Amino acid sequence: MTMHAVLARAVALVVFAGTASIGFADMPGPMNPDELKWGPAPAKLPAGAQLAVLAGDPGGTGPATVRLKFPAGYAIPPHWHPTDEIVTVISGDFSVGMGDTVDKKHMKRLKPGGFGIVPATMHHYAWTKTGAIVQINLMAPFMITYVSPADDPTAKK
Repeated sequence: MTMHAVLARAVALVVFAGTASIGFADMPGPMNPDELKWGPAPAKLPAGAQLAVLAGDPGGTGPATVRLKFPAGYAIPPHWHPTDEIVTVISGDFSVGMGDTVDKKHMKRLKPGGFGIVPATMHHYAWTKTGAIVQINLMAPFMITYVSPADDPTAKK
């Protein structure tokens, strides 16, 4: 092998190793559910939910993965997001409906392992009868706009 070829391979290896570490350097290591750090959900969600960040920064930019823990009877009024939401139910039940008005008869009840994609700007609402943990993959920053401004927990009333 010529010196030029050896040098080219060495440079390629260094460049590849550098780009690989950029992509994975900020990723958390493997974790089990009991290792998650739960805290209050953002104030834009109704009180009572808890949030654990798995990857990324939901308040920053770029991809993020979070888990939300909802108590029994928890509801999120009709709202929308500027980016897609990819939702997986981890435990409990989680019902989702589309539209501007809550209609529990037309909600889709998802069980553990249930999955759904809510496209950007799609008006939707959610409810859990027994409580739930859901995982959401999104493009940050996380933003939520309520169809009725009166439903926004951060709005001055």
